[in-house]
Amino acid sequence: MSSDTVSSQSPEVSEQMQVRLDKRARIIADGGQAYPVDLLRDHTLAQIRQKYTDDLGELTLAPGEETTDEVTIGGRVVFVRNTGKLCFASLQDGFTETSNGERLQVMLSKAEVGDEALAAWKSDVDLGDHVWVRGRVVVSRRGELSIMASEWRMASKALRPLPTLHKELSEESRVRRRYADLVVRDESRQMVRTRAIITRAVRHALDERGFLEIETPILQLVHGGAAARPFNTHLNAFDIDMSLRIALELYLKRAMVGGTDRVYEMGRVFRNEGIDSSHSAEFSMLEAYMSWGNQFTIAEVIKDIIMEVADALDIHQIETPKGTIDLDGEWRWVSVYPGLSEKLGREVTLDTPLEELQAIAAEHEIELDPSWEAGKVVMELFGELVEPELINPTFVCDYPAIAQPLARPHRDDPRMVEAWDLIIGGMERGTGFSELVDPVIQREVLTKQSLAAAAGDPEAMQLDEDFLEALEFGCPPMGGLGLGVDRLVMLFTDAGIRETILFPLLKPER
Repeated sequence: MSSDTVSSQSPEVSEQMQVRLDKRARIIADGGQAYPVDLLRDHTLAQIRQKYTDDLGELTLAPGEETTDEVTIGGRVVFVRNTGKLCFASLQDGFTETSNGERLQVMLSKAEVGDEALAAWKSDVDLGDHVWVRGRVVVSRRGELSIMASEWRMASKALRPLPTLHKELSEESRVRRRYADLVVRDESRQMVRTRAIITRAVRHALDERGFLEIETPILQLVHGGAAARPFNTHLNAFDIDMSLRIALELYLKRAMVGGTDRVYEMGRVFRNEGIDSSHSAEFSMLEAYMSWGNQFTIAEVIKDIIMEVADALDIHQIETPKGTIDLDGEWRWVSVYPGLSEKLGREVTLDTPLEELQAIAAEHEIELDPSWEAGKVVMELFGELVEPELINPTFVCDYPAIAQPLARPHRDDPRMVEAWDLIIGGMERGTGFSELVDPVIQREVLTKQSLAAAAGDPEAMQLDEDFLEALEFGCPPMGGLGLGVDRLVMLFTDAGIRETILFPLLKPER
């Protein structure tokens, strides 16, 4: 049974797809190739456009003008119009850092390519196909820069039709078949390019400040570095259970113990939790640590990173429904308890009883877990009532100790930690700490966490003896930060997390 017969019997084959399968089979039966390997080009479409366009974007050739400049090009057919002895098509380039998928017109005339090649074009080419063309650079009588073909070949036969270019795709369709979305939508291609600019700017900001980029394990014996539910798996080679990392922290700190002065990693982390417009089970995180620093020095680093991104994109003011974010303005510091007190119009302190905090939550119709202690309730109240109103960059600091088990106890009151969350546009974008480097206190904290895990808390960290042993070798005082890369992209693009992640995790289609 041939591959074409198998394909044609697939339940997913539509009438349009069957027509394309038949064309593929005919090309091959006639001795041609539907997917040749020998086709090269000497120009991209963007290079041709640039060569014949001045600095103001105007063509340097007049309507109807022809040149003797011969080029070989290739691209995806996104428009085709076949009329008698002259056919027109628009080809689309792949997109790059500097081009968002340039388009260029191709003209095929009977006089230039001959009867047989023109007939083959009309019978074989569909929207979505990749074709190779050799020809002269000309301008049509309507003033369109074009290639007058002298030869053409099929480069890759598309078996599925493209989405209609002028029809708006639903978000579900866009993210589920991103490859099609990238072909038909400028905005989708621009998102990929913007994200690349952002990640490059983040790396440049850290590299310029003496940070070394390293890679740490994704598969880990003990999950830690954050309060989150992990994805669990099994390593057959060692017959042991493992987890996908929920944070980058603990191995980066091992590197700091080993003498790395400043270190960072930007990579994927995995948390088996809820998925919504600002959360994904798989996402990109930046973590960076600097010796002889604290929460204030590392706050300057995250500000530098974000401002470098703003410079790279030339975006310093961001319009939102809640108001304008001014990155050039003051980056305020707000303490949790005074900030919450100001919002409520009543004083809330570290000594406010749990029952009173629960009553405040009830007044504002904020749901709480009955098992939460006072510090956790304060965090929930702040997150619901204060955080959404913090539009301009704000470092929210002086959290209760339960917030960050890996942060240093506050120098003024050990019931708090030296840590901050950076809120921009009403959303947390990053977090930072004066890192806890005392191995004795760290053991006490992780032991408490492991007991919570044993009692059934799926987000509590386990006791990591290897990490504690590393810390016992001695670690310099340091500041550390975490920055959600996807949320940084969201900030500058005003898009949801499913749009910023190229291939987001989705429920399977039924």
